[in-house]
Amino acid sequence: MNEHVKRPSRTERTEFGLRLTDAQPLSGIPAVWRLGAILSTLLMGFLAFIAALYFGRPVLLPVVAALVVGITLSPVTEFGARFNIPTPVSAVALIVVLAAVVGVLITFFAAPVSEWIGRAPEIGQAVQQKLRVFEYPLSVLHNIRSTIMPGSTSGPTVSVESNPAEVVGAVVLAVTPAISQFVVFFGTLIFFLITNLQLRRKLIVSFGTRDARLRMMRIWNDIEDNLADYLGLVTVINIALGLVTMAMLYLIGFPNPVTFGLLTMGLNFVPYLGPAIVALVLSAVGLVAMPTLAQASLAPALFVAIATLEGHFITPSIVGRRLTLSPFLVFLALVFWTWLWGPVGAFLAVPLLIVSFVVLGHLVPREETNLPG
Repeated sequence: MNEHVKRPSRTERTEFGLRLTDAQPLSGIPAVWRLGAILSTLLMGFLAFIAALYFGRPVLLPVVAALVVGITLSPVTEFGARFNIPTPVSAVALIVVLAAVVGVLITFFAAPVSEWIGRAPEIGQAVQQKLRVFEYPLSVLHNIRSTIMPGSTSGPTVSVESNPAEVVGAVVLAVTPAISQFVVFFGTLIFFLITNLQLRRKLIVSFGTRDARLRMMRIWNDIEDNLADYLGLVTVINIALGLVTMAMLYLIGFPNPVTFGLLTMGLNFVPYLGPAIVALVLSAVGLVAMPTLAQASLAPALFVAIATLEGHFITPSIVGRRLTLSPFLVFLALVFWTWLWGPVGAFLAVPLLIVSFVVLGHLVPREETNLPG
């Protein structure tokens, strides 16, 4: 009977002068420390993994990109094997076609880029004339800033003369890693396409039990199917978006509509970031090529409307039937891989997210639950 009687509260004072009412020792301290140790180990392992991805970027980036492209193109080599076409022949043919497409695109974009670079002084004057409408608001803001912070005015400028040797050296330092990464990319891609079937067979056989082999086979097949379906559908959608953009620019009299159509096709593989870059490029070119600010803003405004319609309605309705991806997770993956690996990481963000979903779906299958009602 006395055990159920409520004990009177007891107040104690600590050495710091704090009042504690009925202080009781914690139970299960060893379990708390074990949980903290596990969480700390997982956190340190995650940080070490991120550091390895960041510092191993020169090698890991082309290798991972080649694996993603190779897994996407592997059904082509498997299709050729059904008709007794040797896998090395199919792989080499695919690499030649891919290299030819990249070479044609580089050659196509080189002419307008060199033309715009040659017209740099003329472009600067044209942009300056069109932006004179903002001179008065900017001068007002400058006067307000000078009144609030008198010492914030910029001091005398210092002219810096560029050394041609230094410029050439900087260009060489920037181009050399890109060339080496292209070599690693194409080398990894061609060897993966040639040995894809043998690699998959050896990887599956390396597992000891039959259930583990079946699980690995399902993971590999699902990764291939989902990546091929996603990239195939997105490629078709991007081609349609590029054609629509090309027609829109042609109708409003925008220069080089074919160039910007191809640019839209390529950059739209990167969600959110790609269309934003296209809109910025259209705005910059419109300031130079179009006579007024209203006409210069017409092309980017129409493109933003078209890209919004495609990104929020058309693509989700088509891709969502086969693969549903949360826009929030897509955005987080885009931010993470762009921060980690730059523009190529932005291109790989969604394919890597798909691979992660497939692997987690097989390793940690979701149980079906029936909600009431």
